[in-house]
Amino acid sequence: MPKQLLTPEKSLIKRAKKKPAPRNRTLKLSRAEMLRYKDRLIHLSASARKKDLLDKTICQDSFDALRHLPENSIDLLFADPPYNLTKAFNARRFRSSSLEQYEAWLDSWLSQTLRVLKPTASVYLCGDWRSSAAIHRIGTKYFQLRNRITWEREKGRGARANWKNCSEDIWFFTVSSAYTFNVGEVLLKRRVLAPYTENGQPKEWTSESEGRFRLTHPSNLWTDVTVPFWSMPENTEHPTQKPEKLLAKIILASSRKGDLILDPFAGSGTTCVVAKKLKRRFIGIEIDERFCCLIEKRLQMADSKPLIQGYADGVFWDRNTFGQQSRSKKT
Repeated sequence: MPKQLLTPEKSLIKRAKKKPAPRNRTLKLSRAEMLRYKDRLIHLSASARKKDLLDKTICQDSFDALRHLPENSIDLLFADPPYNLTKAFNARRFRSSSLEQYEAWLDSWLSQTLRVLKPTASVYLCGDWRSSAAIHRIGTKYFQLRNRITWEREKGRGARANWKNCSEDIWFFTVSSAYTFNVGEVLLKRRVLAPYTENGQPKEWTSESEGRFRLTHPSNLWTDVTVPFWSMPENTEHPTQKPEKLLAKIILASSRKGDLILDPFAGSGTTCVVAKKLKRRFIGIEIDERFCCLIEKRLQMADSKPLIQGYADGVFWDRNTFGQQSRSKKT
Protein backbone atom coordinates (compact mmCIF):
# COMPACT_ATOMS: atom_id res chain seq x y z
CA MET A 1 0.00 0.00 0.00
CA PRO A 2 1.54 3.36 -1.02
CA LYS A 3 2.55 5.77 1.73
CA GLN A 4 -0.05 8.48 2.33
CA LEU A 5 1.20 12.00 1.67
CA LEU A 6 0.61 14.62 4.36
CA THR A 7 -1.33 17.72 3.40
CA PRO A 8 0.66 20.98 3.74
CA GLU A 9 -1.36 21.89 6.86
CA LYS A 10 -0.74 18.52 8.55
CA SER A 11 2.95 18.69 7.61
CA LEU A 12 3.29 22.05 9.37
CA ILE A 13 1.54 20.70 12.48
CA LYS A 14 3.83 17.66 12.53
CA ARG A 15 6.93 19.90 12.33
CA ALA A 16 5.56 22.17 15.05
CA LYS A 17 5.06 19.24 17.45
CA LYS A 18 8.55 17.85 16.86
CA LYS A 19 10.85 18.86 19.69
CA PRO A 20 13.79 20.89 18.36
CA ALA A 21 17.40 20.03 19.10
CA PRO A 22 19.05 22.02 21.94
CA ARG A 23 21.12 24.12 19.51
CA ASN A 24 18.31 24.59 16.98
CA ARG A 25 18.30 28.26 15.90
CA THR A 26 15.56 28.03 13.27
CA LEU A 27 13.63 31.28 13.15
CA LYS A 28 10.02 30.91 14.30
CA LEU A 29 7.01 33.19 14.03
CA SER A 30 4.50 33.43 16.87
CA ARG A 31 0.82 34.42 16.54
CA ALA A 32 1.55 37.73 18.27
CA GLU A 33 4.34 38.45 15.81
CA MET A 34 2.06 37.60 12.90
CA LEU A 35 -0.43 40.21 14.06
CA ARG A 36 2.30 42.80 14.61
CA TYR A 37 4.14 42.32 11.33
CA LYS A 38 0.96 42.14 9.23
CA ASP A 39 0.57 45.90 9.69
CA ARG A 40 3.83 46.47 7.79
CA LEU A 41 2.72 44.62 4.66
CA ILE A 42 1.31 46.42 1.65
CA HIS A 43 -1.00 45.45 -1.21
CA LEU A 44 -1.09 47.25 -4.56
CA SER A 45 -4.33 48.03 -6.35
CA ALA A 46 -3.05 50.91 -8.50
CA SER A 47 0.20 52.24 -9.91
CA ALA A 48 2.59 53.11 -7.09
CA ARG A 49 5.40 55.62 -6.81
CA LYS A 50 8.92 54.33 -6.36
CA LYS A 51 9.46 56.16 -3.07
CA ASP A 52 6.37 54.48 -1.59
CA LEU A 53 7.71 51.01 -2.39
CA LEU A 54 11.27 51.26 -1.12
CA ASP A 55 12.14 48.54 1.40
CA LYS A 56 8.59 47.19 1.40
CA THR A 57 7.14 43.69 1.47
CA ILE A 58 4.20 43.34 -0.91
CA CYS A 59 1.83 40.56 0.15
CA GLN A 60 0.29 39.75 -3.20
CA ASP A 61 0.45 37.52 -6.24
CA SER A 62 3.39 38.62 -8.40
CA PHE A 63 1.19 38.66 -11.50
CA ASP A 64 -0.99 41.33 -9.89
CA ALA A 65 1.77 43.32 -8.18
CA LEU A 66 4.20 43.60 -11.10
CA ARG A 67 1.82 45.64 -13.24
CA HIS A 68 1.63 48.33 -10.54
CA LEU A 69 5.39 48.86 -10.14
CA PRO A 70 6.89 52.05 -11.62
CA GLU A 71 8.61 51.89 -14.99
CA ASN A 72 12.38 51.91 -15.37
CA SER A 73 12.97 51.62 -11.62
CA ILE A 74 14.74 48.31 -10.94
CA ASP A 75 18.54 47.89 -11.02
CA LEU A 76 18.67 44.18 -10.21
CA LEU A 77 16.07 41.41 -10.50
CA PHE A 78 16.58 38.19 -8.56
CA ALA A 79 13.88 35.56 -9.05
CA ASP A 80 13.65 32.16 -7.38
CA PRO A 81 10.31 30.97 -8.83
CA PRO A 82 8.73 27.59 -8.09
CA TYR A 83 10.68 24.95 -9.97
CA ASN A 84 8.96 22.60 -12.35
CA LEU A 85 8.19 19.96 -9.72
CA THR A 86 5.46 19.06 -7.25
CA LYS A 87 6.08 20.79 -3.92
CA ALA A 88 4.07 22.30 -1.05
CA PHE A 89 4.65 25.78 0.37
CA ASN A 90 2.51 26.12 3.50
CA ALA A 91 -1.08 25.82 2.19
CA ARG A 92 -0.08 26.18 -1.48
CA ARG A 93 0.93 23.30 -3.71
CA PHE A 94 2.66 23.39 -7.09
CA ARG A 95 2.59 20.53 -9.55
CA SER A 96 5.07 19.70 -12.27
CA SER A 97 4.03 20.25 -15.87
CA SER A 98 5.47 19.73 -19.31
CA LEU A 99 8.51 21.77 -20.33
CA GLU A 100 6.36 23.71 -22.79
CA GLN A 101 3.81 24.57 -20.10
CA TYR A 102 6.54 25.66 -17.71
CA GLU A 103 8.06 27.87 -20.40
CA ALA A 104 4.67 29.52 -20.94
CA TRP A 105 4.34 30.12 -17.21
CA LEU A 106 7.82 31.67 -17.02
CA ASP A 107 7.03 33.88 -20.00
CA SER A 108 3.76 35.07 -18.43
CA TRP A 109 5.48 36.86 -15.54
CA LEU A 110 9.01 37.47 -16.87
CA SER A 111 7.63 39.49 -19.78
CA GLN A 112 6.03 41.84 -17.24
CA THR A 113 9.41 42.71 -15.73
CA LEU A 114 10.66 44.35 -18.95
CA ARG A 115 8.69 47.50 -18.19
CA VAL A 116 10.15 47.99 -14.70
CA LEU A 117 13.81 47.15 -15.41
CA LYS A 118 16.35 49.85 -16.14
CA PRO A 119 18.38 49.50 -19.38
CA THR A 120 21.44 48.82 -17.19
CA ALA A 121 19.71 46.17 -15.03
CA SER A 122 20.88 42.61 -14.40
CA VAL A 123 18.61 39.59 -14.07
CA TYR A 124 19.28 36.37 -12.15
CA LEU A 125 16.86 33.43 -12.52
CA CYS A 126 17.09 30.29 -10.37
CA GLY A 127 16.29 26.76 -11.46
CA ASP A 128 17.25 23.12 -11.23
CA TRP A 129 18.17 20.59 -13.91
CA ARG A 130 14.49 20.10 -14.79
CA SER A 131 13.71 23.78 -15.34
CA SER A 132 17.01 25.16 -16.62
CA ALA A 133 16.25 24.51 -20.29
CA ALA A 134 13.04 26.53 -20.02
CA ILE A 135 14.81 29.37 -18.19
CA HIS A 136 17.46 29.50 -20.92
CA ARG A 137 14.91 29.68 -23.72
CA ILE A 138 12.62 32.29 -22.14
CA GLY A 139 15.46 34.33 -20.66
CA THR A 140 17.21 34.71 -24.00
CA LYS A 141 13.91 35.75 -25.54
CA TYR A 142 14.07 39.03 -23.62
CA PHE A 143 17.61 39.50 -22.30
CA GLN A 144 21.28 39.07 -23.13
CA LEU A 145 22.68 35.86 -21.65
CA ARG A 146 25.92 36.36 -19.70
CA ASN A 147 26.49 33.10 -17.83
CA ARG A 148 25.05 30.17 -15.93
CA ILE A 149 26.13 29.73 -12.33
CA THR A 150 26.00 26.27 -10.82
CA TRP A 151 26.12 26.07 -7.05
CA GLU A 152 26.53 23.02 -4.84
CA ARG A 153 23.70 22.47 -2.37
CA GLU A 154 25.90 20.23 -0.18
CA LYS A 155 22.89 18.32 1.07
CA GLY A 156 20.24 15.98 -0.24
CA ARG A 157 19.35 12.34 -0.13
CA GLY A 158 21.22 9.74 -2.09
CA ALA A 159 19.65 8.07 -5.11
CA ARG A 160 19.80 4.36 -5.89
CA ALA A 161 19.10 4.54 -9.62
CA ASN A 162 20.35 8.03 -10.47
CA TRP A 163 23.02 10.58 -9.61
CA LYS A 164 22.43 12.39 -6.33
CA ASN A 165 20.87 15.79 -6.99
CA CYS A 166 23.03 18.34 -5.12
CA SER A 167 23.29 21.37 -7.41
CA GLU A 168 21.16 24.17 -8.77
CA ASP A 169 21.58 26.75 -11.51
CA ILE A 170 21.31 30.52 -11.55
CA TRP A 171 21.09 32.07 -15.02
CA PHE A 172 22.68 35.50 -15.36
CA PHE A 173 21.18 37.90 -17.93
CA THR A 174 21.42 41.62 -18.58
CA VAL A 175 18.99 43.97 -20.27
CA SER A 176 21.74 45.50 -22.42
CA SER A 177 25.51 45.59 -22.90
CA ALA A 178 25.79 48.31 -20.25
CA TYR A 179 25.54 46.71 -16.82
CA THR A 180 27.20 46.62 -13.39
CA PHE A 181 29.65 43.91 -12.44
CA ASN A 182 31.92 44.62 -9.46
CA VAL A 183 34.37 41.74 -9.70
CA GLY A 184 36.54 43.15 -6.90
CA GLU A 185 33.60 42.96 -4.50
CA VAL A 186 33.17 39.18 -4.80
CA LEU A 187 36.65 37.77 -4.44
CA LEU A 188 36.91 34.35 -2.80
CA LYS A 189 39.50 33.66 -0.09
CA ARG A 190 40.80 30.11 -0.45
CA ARG A 191 43.29 28.15 1.60
CA VAL A 192 46.53 27.56 -0.33
CA LEU A 193 47.39 23.89 -0.77
CA ALA A 194 50.53 24.43 -2.87
CA PRO A 195 52.32 27.58 -1.59
CA TYR A 196 54.54 28.40 -4.59
CA THR A 197 57.20 31.08 -4.21
CA GLU A 198 59.03 33.35 -6.63
CA ASN A 199 62.48 34.63 -5.63
CA GLY A 200 61.74 33.42 -2.13
CA GLN A 201 58.50 35.40 -1.87
CA PRO A 202 54.92 34.09 -1.81
CA LYS A 203 53.42 33.98 -5.30
CA GLU A 204 49.89 35.43 -5.14
CA TRP A 205 49.23 34.29 -1.57
CA THR A 206 49.71 35.60 1.95
CA SER A 207 50.62 33.93 5.21
CA GLU A 208 48.32 34.69 8.14
CA SER A 209 47.96 33.41 11.67
CA GLU A 210 45.14 31.15 10.46
CA GLY A 211 47.10 29.72 7.53
CA ARG A 212 48.06 30.51 3.94
CA PHE A 213 45.38 32.07 1.71
CA ARG A 214 44.96 33.56 -1.72
CA LEU A 215 42.23 35.73 -3.20
CA THR A 216 40.74 34.32 -6.39
CA HIS A 217 38.34 35.74 -8.93
CA PRO A 218 34.81 34.34 -8.77
CA SER A 219 33.89 31.61 -11.21
CA ASN A 220 30.50 30.25 -12.31
CA LEU A 221 30.96 27.17 -10.11
CA TRP A 222 30.16 27.89 -6.46
CA THR A 223 31.20 25.22 -3.96
CA ASP A 224 31.60 27.54 -0.95
CA VAL A 225 27.89 28.09 -0.14
CA THR A 226 26.18 26.30 2.74
CA VAL A 227 22.43 25.67 2.58
CA PRO A 228 20.79 27.02 5.76
CA PHE A 229 20.24 24.32 8.36
CA TRP A 230 18.86 24.11 11.90
CA SER A 231 21.89 25.42 13.80
CA MET A 232 22.35 28.51 11.60
CA PRO A 233 20.72 31.76 12.80
CA GLU A 234 19.47 32.58 9.30
CA ASN A 235 17.55 29.31 8.98
CA THR A 236 13.74 29.35 8.62
CA GLU A 237 11.07 26.75 7.93
CA HIS A 238 10.78 27.78 4.28
CA PRO A 239 11.43 24.63 2.20
CA THR A 240 13.53 26.30 -0.51
CA GLN A 241 15.33 29.06 1.39
CA LYS A 242 18.41 30.45 -0.36
CA PRO A 243 21.56 31.16 1.70
CA GLU A 244 22.41 34.76 2.58
CA LYS A 245 25.95 34.19 1.31
CA LEU A 246 24.62 33.25 -2.14
CA LEU A 247 22.55 36.43 -2.40
CA ALA A 248 25.44 38.52 -1.10
CA LYS A 249 27.58 37.40 -4.03
CA ILE A 250 24.93 38.38 -6.56
CA ILE A 251 23.99 41.68 -4.93
CA LEU A 252 27.59 42.83 -4.45
CA ALA A 253 28.56 41.87 -8.00
CA SER A 254 25.57 43.31 -9.85
CA SER A 255 24.48 46.38 -7.90
CA ARG A 256 25.80 49.44 -6.10
CA LYS A 257 24.88 50.90 -2.74
CA GLY A 258 21.49 52.58 -3.00
CA ASP A 259 20.38 50.52 -6.03
CA LEU A 260 16.89 49.02 -6.04
CA ILE A 261 16.53 45.22 -6.06
CA LEU A 262 13.32 43.36 -6.89
CA ASP A 263 12.46 39.82 -5.81
CA PRO A 264 9.04 38.79 -7.19
CA PHE A 265 9.06 35.43 -5.33
CA ALA A 266 10.54 36.57 -2.04
CA GLY A 267 9.80 33.43 -0.01
CA SER A 268 11.51 33.80 3.36
CA GLY A 269 13.01 37.15 2.33
CA THR A 270 16.71 36.37 1.95
CA THR A 271 17.07 38.81 -0.96
CA CYS A 272 15.50 41.64 1.02
CA VAL A 273 17.49 40.89 4.18
CA VAL A 274 20.84 40.77 2.38
CA ALA A 275 20.00 43.90 0.38
CA LYS A 276 19.39 45.72 3.64
CA LYS A 277 22.62 44.44 5.18
CA LEU A 278 24.56 45.60 2.12
CA LYS A 279 22.89 49.04 2.05
CA ARG A 280 20.74 48.48 -1.05
CA ARG A 281 17.04 49.25 -1.40
CA PHE A 282 14.59 46.45 -2.12
CA ILE A 283 11.07 45.41 -3.01
CA GLY A 284 9.92 41.91 -2.09
CA ILE A 285 6.74 40.31 -3.43
CA GLU A 286 5.38 37.20 -1.73
CA ILE A 287 1.85 35.77 -1.88
CA ASP A 288 2.01 33.84 1.41
CA GLU A 289 1.12 36.10 4.34
CA ARG A 290 2.97 34.01 6.89
CA PHE A 291 6.20 34.18 4.94
CA CYS A 292 5.67 37.93 4.42
CA CYS A 293 5.55 38.38 8.19
CA LEU A 294 8.65 36.22 8.51
CA ILE A 295 10.41 38.55 6.07
CA GLU A 296 9.52 41.53 8.25
CA LYS A 297 10.86 39.78 11.33
CA ARG A 298 14.14 38.98 9.57
CA LEU A 299 14.43 42.57 8.36
CA GLN A 300 14.02 43.86 11.90
CA MET A 301 16.65 41.42 13.15
CA ALA A 302 19.06 42.61 10.46
CA ASP A 303 19.39 45.93 12.28
CA SER A 304 21.12 44.27 15.23
CA LYS A 305 22.69 41.35 13.32
CA PRO A 306 24.09 42.78 10.06
CA LEU A 307 26.77 40.14 9.45
CA ILE A 308 26.55 37.51 6.70
CA GLN A 309 27.93 34.06 7.45
CA GLY A 310 30.89 33.30 5.22
CA TYR A 311 31.48 36.95 4.24
CA ALA A 312 33.91 39.05 6.25
CA ASP A 313 36.61 41.67 5.73
CA GLY A 314 35.27 42.41 2.25
CA VAL A 315 35.84 38.89 0.90
CA PHE A 316 34.02 35.56 0.76
CA TRP A 317 35.69 32.83 2.77
CA ASP A 318 35.81 29.31 1.43
CA ARG A 319 33.50 26.90 3.22
CA ASN A 320 34.74 25.39 6.50
CA THR A 321 37.88 27.53 6.70
CA PHE A 322 38.99 28.76 10.11
CA GLY A 323 38.57 32.40 9.12
CA GLN A 324 34.94 31.89 8.17
CA GLN A 325 34.17 29.89 11.29
CA SER A 326 35.72 32.37 13.72
CA ARG A 327 33.90 35.30 12.18
CA SER A 328 30.58 33.45 11.88
CA LYS A 329 30.43 33.05 15.65
CA LYS A 330 29.74 36.78 15.81
CA THR A 331 26.41 36.25 14.04
